[in-house]
Amino acid sequence: MAEQLGLEWMDGDRRRRLSDDGLERCLPEGVVWLPRAALGDEARLLLDLDAVLRAAPCRHMTTPGGQRMSVAMTHCGPLGWVSDRRGYRYVATDPDTGAPWPAMPASFQRLAGACAERAGFQSFEPDACLVNEYVPGARLSLHQDADERDMTQPIVSVSLGLPAVFLLGGLERRERPQRVPLEHGDVVVWGGPARLRYHGVAPVAGGAHPRLGRRRVNLTFRRAG
Repeated sequence: MAEQLGLEWMDGDRRRRLSDDGLERCLPEGVVWLPRAALGDEARLLLDLDAVLRAAPCRHMTTPGGQRMSVAMTHCGPLGWVSDRRGYRYVATDPDTGAPWPAMPASFQRLAGACAERAGFQSFEPDACLVNEYVPGARLSLHQDADERDMTQPIVSVSLGLPAVFLLGGLERRERPQRVPLEHGDVVVWGGPARLRYHGVAPVAGGAHPRLGRRRVNLTFRRAG
């Protein structure tokens, strides 16, 4: 079980701290947590992230009900997920500019495929990368990733910058979510029986990351088309 959850990459101090602070670390079937898995090529990853954000800056979308989302977002890859009065959907062009989304960097593709493989999902080739930008106080309410065509493909989520608490719920919204602490470079992969679990992010605490400053950036890789 420890190998499945990625706990073999956790040092003793971190293992004790997770136990002491009361946050849960025993994850359900189909969910794999890989601490620091994104740090192998960190410099290249962050340079490529900078380029994506220059080409398509993050913006606050609105829900179909007209509410402004707490988290700013953008995309790279052939498809990008958008939300507005018309609903939720994937599109091939940036609605703000009409241009295609920036290409998905090779470093992003390698990371997503490698982490999916470590979690037991072979040959994952994402065609969408959602880039979420959180400032202190921003949160993401519980939701399902249910707009993709092929539910056999996993979700790969990469946490960068400020720490956060990932909320991992059940297959129904009313189930109480587990609280999973994430730090810079941590990756969570879920699929199979967990593919449609509700999930979200608790309000991000204040602080500053040496490279990303007062923000948390999350990369969510999906096979959407």
